[in-house]
Amino acid sequence: MAVLPLLALNAAVSIALFLGLWAINLRTRDPSFIDGWWGLGMAVIALTSFLATGGQGAHRLALTALCVAWGVRLGGYLLWRWRQHGPDRRYSTMMAAAQAERGWGYGQASLLLVFALQMPLQFVVCLPVQLGQVANAGALGPVGWAGVVLATLGLGFESLGDWQLVRFKADPANAGKVLNTGLWRYTRHPNYFGDACMWWGLWLIAAETGLVGAASLPAPILITLLLTRWSGVPTVEGSIAKRRPDYEAYVAQTSGFVPWPPKRTA
Repeated sequence: MAVLPLLALNAAVSIALFLGLWAINLRTRDPSFIDGWWGLGMAVIALTSFLATGGQGAHRLALTALCVAWGVRLGGYLLWRWRQHGPDRRYSTMMAAAQAERGWGYGQASLLLVFALQMPLQFVVCLPVQLGQVANAGALGPVGWAGVVLATLGLGFESLGDWQLVRFKADPANAGKVLNTGLWRYTRHPNYFGDACMWWGLWLIAAETGLVGAASLPAPILITLLLTRWSGVPTVEGSIAKRRPDYEAYVAQTSGFVPWPPKRTA
C-alpha cells in the first residue's frame, strides 16, 4: 500500500475509535481512561498497517511486534492504575476550569481539550510504525537490529521502573516518601526514558527501510519533547514537589531523564 492511502486508512480508524471513546466518556464523566488508549491505540495502528501492507517482511514484523508489546503493556498498566486510583486530578482540574472559565459543557471540554488533542499526537508519534511498513526492505540490517535492541531495552527499562514504583507505593510504610532505589536511583523518570528509547528504536528500524521510513524522524523528536518539556516531567514533578518535602533533595541528587550515577551532596 502507498503512503497516503495507508495514512488515510489509519487516520480514519483512529478518528472513529477516538470518537467512540469520547462517547463512552460522556457517560462516565471521566476522561482519565484515555491515557490507557495512548499505547493501545498505537498497537491498533501498528496492526492495521501490518495487515494493510501485506503482513510480511522482517521490518514490518519487528515494528508491529515491538509496538504491540509496548502498547498492550503500557495501556494495560495505565488502565489498571486508573481503576485502582480513580479519576486523574489533571483531567478533573482541566474539565472544571474549562466549564467555569470558558462556559463549556462537559462534552465540548472533553472533546476539545482531551480527545481531539491526543488523537493527532498519537498519530504523529506512531509514524515510524506506519511509514516503516510501506517498503518491503528484506532482512534486518545493522541499523534495524540496533533499533530492535534499543526498543527492547527501552521496553524493559520502563516496565521495570513502573513495577518498582507500584511495589514501593503498595507498602504503607512508604507513604509520603520518595522512591530513590532501583532504577529510580539513577533517573527520576525511568518510565519516560524507556519510552523515549522505545520510539527512537522503532525509528531506527523504520529508517533502514528507506527515505519514507526515515521521514518519520519528527515522531521520536516529538515524543522526547512531550516527555521532557510538556506533559511528562514538568507535570509530574510539579505535583510531587508539593506533596513530598523530600523531593527537592531527590531532584538535586538524581538525573532528570538520562540514567546517571547520583550526585554527591553535602
